[in-house]
Amino acid sequence: MLVKSSTMTLKIEITNMKVKQSDALSAPLAEQCTQIGELLARLRHARKMKQSDAAVRAGLSRNTAYRLEQGDPGVAFGQILRYLQAIAPGATLVSLLTEADPALVVLRAREATQRVRDLTAEELKNLDF
Repeated sequence: MLVKSSTMTLKIEITNMKVKQSDALSAPLAEQCTQIGELLARLRHARKMKQSDAAVRAGLSRNTAYRLEQGDPGVAFGQILRYLQAIAPGATLVSLLTEADPALVVLRAREATQRVRDLTAEELKNLDF
């Protein structure tokens, strides 16, 4: 681009100033973004809420909700907080990060429960006193 003034002509080179956020972050920070996204998705599942419903309640598009749950670092911090409030009103980032929400506690207990299988004939024989 050439800019002309009465005294001189300047050549100004315009470069693309757009920066992809995921490229600008270090690996540990990118991992933290991913963890926050996973925790938001986990909380939404624990509260049995559809992603589209949570997005509408937060005033976000479903695509933005998807990006939040994928840990996209380009999403605005305010959008993260609005999404959290839409899923769990009154929740804080601290309660999200510590997984202190009662729905998450129940989900963790449900995941820890394992089915009991029948013992094989050999196992029964070993237990026979």
